Amino acid sequence: MAADKHILLLGTGYVAPPCLKYLLRRPENHVTVASRRLPLATALANGHPRVTAVSIDVESDAALEAEVAKHDIVISLIPYTHHARVIAAAIKHKKHVVTTSYVSPAMLAHDQAAKDAGVTVFNEIGVDPGIDHLYAIKTIDEVHKEGGKIVSFLSYCGGLPAPEASNNPLGYKFSWSSRGVLLALRNNAKFWEDGKIVEVPGANLMDIAKPIYIYPAFAFEGYPNRDSTPYTERYAIPECKTVLRGTLRYQGFPKFVKVLVSLGFLNDESLDYLHANASDIAWNAVLAKALGTSDTSEANLTKLVLEKTGVVGDDARRILHGLKWLGMFSSTHVSRKGNLLDTLCATLEDKMQYAADERDMVMLQHKFEIEWPATGRKETRTSTGLWFGVPGGDSAMATTVGVPCAITTQLILDGKITQTGVLAPMTPELAYPIMHALQEEGIFMVEESI
Repeated sequence: MAADKHILLLGTGYVAPPCLKYLLRRPENHVTVASRRLPLATALANGHPRVTAVSIDVESDAALEAEVAKHDIVISLIPYTHHARVIAAAIKHKKHVVTTSYVSPAMLAHDQAAKDAGVTVFNEIGVDPGIDHLYAIKTIDEVHKEGGKIVSFLSYCGGLPAPEASNNPLGYKFSWSSRGVLLALRNNAKFWEDGKIVEVPGANLMDIAKPIYIYPAFAFEGYPNRDSTPYTERYAIPECKTVLRGTLRYQGFPKFVKVLVSLGFLNDESLDYLHANASDIAWNAVLAKALGTSDTSEANLTKLVLEKTGVVGDDARRILHGLKWLGMFSSTHVSRKGNLLDTLCATLEDKMQYAADERDMVMLQHKFEIEWPATGRKETRTSTGLWFGVPGGDSAMATTVGVPCAITTQLILDGKITQTGVLAPMTPELAYPIMHALQEEGIFMVEESI
């Protein structure tokens, strides 16, 4: 009989349930679910005999260290800004750590200390980042071993409503913070294109969105996601001339967002008339202020929106319908949140949640352009993953983030991943064991040469 293993699970968000379910398959695993708010941890524990719920303030080093010291490994599903603190506590007590987040400079700063302590700190093991890395490394490894070169690597991923649930003007719904989604749209982008670095300011990001063809059933558009330039080094493809990792959305989303940007609704500058103690204000009055007019009539607002954004034809009709659907031409009072961005978020979260019987999906595709120097042959390969959530159960996003995280945790506990330091799955030795375990769970990507 295997010796008992003690796992500290920090966080109770949507990723935690599928992660916990996987870990509890093994009878030797005992999990402590920790949250700042005890009722959330208790609800997740759900009376399971091998799950203990505790309240913890991760900003208290003493409280964090006391809990970490009791366990063999820590899974940190709390906001990434806390990970470095968790890692420091774990290294001090020689405990392993798993996160699904990108490795930040603050996390990487603990690399040597983790190696010195014999500690594995495994990161970037959800879906994006995570499953995307696994299948990128697989194809790159196979091509390099056969003497080929990767000359272009394009990767797009999107967490979206399933088609039947994409029933609003943005074709999008929120399973997490709408603020986080909107702030990501302000990020600058940087990528390799034909051997040159291209930089795109966040304000222009939606201008370069373009159709992405994966399956005929879907009308996707994609745009770059932050900085893709380190991936020539991270993926060991110095020969690659074009490298872009991007975000997928349904057709029409980028143009709609571009209008919101043009109208100032992604601005988080404080505005007196939107403060909590200000007088009630209607959406049409907020839109009028954004447009610099005092006339709140729908006819005037419509005319000024079209003038300011420059949209015409079918795009104009669709976008005006969307603004109307959000209530921006109405006399409905806004939820005042101090600025335009957060005031908009309050409305989006009210109108764009998943219903109980709706499901989400995750779409991920890599496209590799390959050259074979020995023969001069050129080849295109794709790796494609499409996963759907279960209505009333776990979402596709929760499953494709939580299960890889749990599998990695189990592989470390089982001694199948032993490399130390601050890691991400960037080598075959780290990627393949996780990929094989995911395949057993029905989570995989389909590879084709086209």
